[in-house]
Amino acid sequence: MEVSLHRLKLLRELRYRGTVTAVAEALHYTTSAVSQQLSLLEKETGSTLFERRGRRIVLTESGELLADHSESILDAVENAGNAIESLRDGMRATLRAGVWASVATGLLPTGLAMLAESSPGIEVRSVELAPEATSEAVRDGTLDLSFVIDYSNYPMPRTQQLERRPIAVEKLYAAVPAAEATDGPVALSSLAGREWILSDSRSHFGRAVRLACREAGFEPDVRHVVGEQTTALALVAAGLGVTLVSDLGAFVRPEGIALVSLEDELVRNLSISYRVRDAERPSLREFVETMARAAVKVGLTAPQPATRG
Repeated sequence: MEVSLHRLKLLRELRYRGTVTAVAEALHYTTSAVSQQLSLLEKETGSTLFERRGRRIVLTESGELLADHSESILDAVENAGNAIESLRDGMRATLRAGVWASVATGLLPTGLAMLAESSPGIEVRSVELAPEATSEAVRDGTLDLSFVIDYSNYPMPRTQQLERRPIAVEKLYAAVPAAEATDGPVALSSLAGREWILSDSRSHFGRAVRLACREAGFEPDVRHVVGEQTTALALVAAGLGVTLVSDLGAFVRPEGIALVSLEDELVRNLSISYRVRDAERPSLREFVETMARAAVKVGLTAPQPATRG
């Protein structure tokens, strides 16, 4: 039996996601293309692999068995590629990295410049995504790695398929109009009566800040909901409210803004997430180590211990 590795990957994703539509969206295919490839997989195996139950497609016993084997098959192929990479004279590899705005502006330029100098054979292709979406893109193989964040009051969920290497800790500050600058730290509760500029409550940052405000005894009066930190800072500079900003987010702050430390310190851990089976991949290790050094170079503080997920 000769089976396409690409179709095995689609089978694996179907078991994980449950619908053809979800697989298509995650891997950036049309629904009809995914359905066609799965039908071809059934022809290749000569078995019925799926059955429809309502809107969901459920794997048959044969489908589950093949999906189980697909995990080890796909892992073996990737491990073979990593082993070949480690034998090359001079590291040559392409890495697909997931980033978000503040990483792309505050850390990535320095890190990639350092990587180009130390390991010119590593080509990095970055994709800007919402922080909430990057880990999933690594898990499904769309990306090799991604930057991820955990707020001290709102950690992101873990998965055993991924490992995280912390590279830095960022503090969050109150961003206020420059005329309101103060020398010492302020209590978050002192901003209870202010108008706020925040990202949507469905975003990780938006949830973390709202939770911090509630823990400080108030619900923020959000007048402007924004998608990017740069937008929030521009509105603060215009005197339209206050927000919180991280160390990396502060790299792009406009004139007219003061950053004030918080008495009730709120921090977020910056990590790089990758598949557990890729942990010994030479190019990935070099990328992670270089970004950790770059984080120090741009002024971020030391990281916390590594974790799975």
